[in-house]
Amino acid sequence: MKINQLLLAVTLVSFACSSPQKEENTEIVEKKPSGNPIFDGWYADPEGVVFGEEYWVYPTFSAAFEEQMHFDAFSSKDLVTWEKHERILDSSAVKWAKQAMWAPAAIEKDGKYYLFFAANDPLTPERPGYDPNNDINHFGGIGVAVADSPGGPFRDYLSKPLLSDFHNGAQPIDQFVFKDTDGTHYFFYGGWSHCNIGKLNTDFTGFEPWEDGELFHEITPEGYVEGPFMFLRNGVYYLMWSEGGWTNDSYKVAYAMADKATGPYRRIGTILEADTTIATGAGHNSVIQKPGSDEWYMVYHRRPIPNEGRDHRVTCIDMMEFNEDGTIKPIKMTFEGVAANPIK
Repeated sequence: MKINQLLLAVTLVSFACSSPQKEENTEIVEKKPSGNPIFDGWYADPEGVVFGEEYWVYPTFSAAFEEQMHFDAFSSKDLVTWEKHERILDSSAVKWAKQAMWAPAAIEKDGKYYLFFAANDPLTPERPGYDPNNDINHFGGIGVAVADSPGGPFRDYLSKPLLSDFHNGAQPIDQFVFKDTDGTHYFFYGGWSHCNIGKLNTDFTGFEPWEDGELFHEITPEGYVEGPFMFLRNGVYYLMWSEGGWTNDSYKVAYAMADKATGPYRRIGTILEADTTIATGAGHNSVIQKPGSDEWYMVYHRRPIPNEGRDHRVTCIDMMEFNEDGTIKPIKMTFEGVAANPIK
């Protein structure tokens, strides 16, 4: 009997000593946040998207224009651990891209993955720096590449820009494709403070005209500069964009709300701005929704403090929350990032 009591006592002491430690370690693992930035390197203009049971981020490789000639992608199963997919597309596959590939946007359709992007720096004759003898100035715009998987490799889909002409004063850059509930793929784009909307055709080789015969309608909201992004929540369409200057601390994110994808849009205000205790130049954002939930995240780039160069931008993620009336609460930038949140 004494031996049994002694064994029981030893077992209880062992359990008391080991259990809290094991529980504490589990708790530490569960609470580990993503951190900001979410991956190493200079990256900007990130588009976040969900493919299957993985989160993906497609950013601009932030460098001088002549060096900004490829795209990397990053995938994660939980928003915390990110895998780098190098050179999913580069200028060797896009023969018409001579300078600066940026602002990618990805979408899946019929088992194929399409990557839209801007390349070169098309200008109009009245713009400063225009050179009629420089192909980069008068040829370029928005291209599209295709792949069999979200990590590529991607190949040039058309061997030419999908859109190179100027409509309604909008430079053909900073595109985003939004699939509406009826299956329509709306195409938002535009720099130089003009935002256009068009409708992609079924095979993504061009655009369907509107009822008036025009390919694009201007929907520029007040304050718009560039970087449009759209999402749908509870029947409300949210259009987001960047204001200020992308090369400095004035960059910020604003948004509007509407009852349909085509607008009209009512500007609500800014929700992401510089915070001198965290970072400056926060902008060119996208939004990720965890499938089947009302959990939302803003993915964006910002400039570390101190910022040492025009292209020193990093990709970050923070929670995005809503008020009862559907408006968006101001985004609080953090160094911690977000907690792990697997889709599965």
